[in-house]
Amino acid sequence: MKISLLDMKNLMLTIAVLSSAALLPAAAGWIRMFDGKTLEGWKADANPDAWSVRDGALVGDGAKSYLFWIVRECDDCEFKAEVKISDGGNSGMFFRKGFGTGVGKGYEAQINSTHMDPIKTGSLYRFKDVYEHLIPPDTWFTQHIIARGNHIIIKVNDKTVVDYRDEKNTFVKGHLALQQHNKGSVVSFKNLMMRPLK
Repeated sequence: MKISLLDMKNLMLTIAVLSSAALLPAAAGWIRMFDGKTLEGWKADANPDAWSVRDGALVGDGAKSYLFWIVRECDDCEFKAEVKISDGGNSGMFFRKGFGTGVGKGYEAQINSTHMDPIKTGSLYRFKDVYEHLIPPDTWFTQHIIARGNHIIIKVNDKTVVDYRDEKNTFVKGHLALQQHNKGSVVSFKNLMMRPLK
């Protein structure tokens, strides 16, 4: 049976479309949290002037503040971002966090290259700490949190650095938030994404 050139092109196009569709479920469900231009969907608990948008990045620079994503809460979810922390800077990506001032309720995935705090980037702060310097300061990296029930995984540049089960199931639901730790610390975030897992 002979296949015309037109039929062959149509067949190849169909295969390409079906292949693309097969890849969609892997990316499905991700929600973009930051538009690269505004702080729409975000609310600071204190010192809102500590947060701004610079060159397409969400930047914390100033007095201590937590910036909450108020669009929806997280129980079982993934939370990831590209991050850069200044030399001597300290920050964190919080999940299942209660809205309000102070550390309070919620888990923290630490962001710290050279701050005096010995607990470094990739730690599940106060639960499973990492003391190794994984990322130099002023260097973009990815941090990816997967929280499913009491099982929490933190990946830095796609490498799993924490795989932990919180037997007390300490925090089950709350907001996603970013930390501006102190004046002199500067943290930048890009490509902030979340995906509900239920």
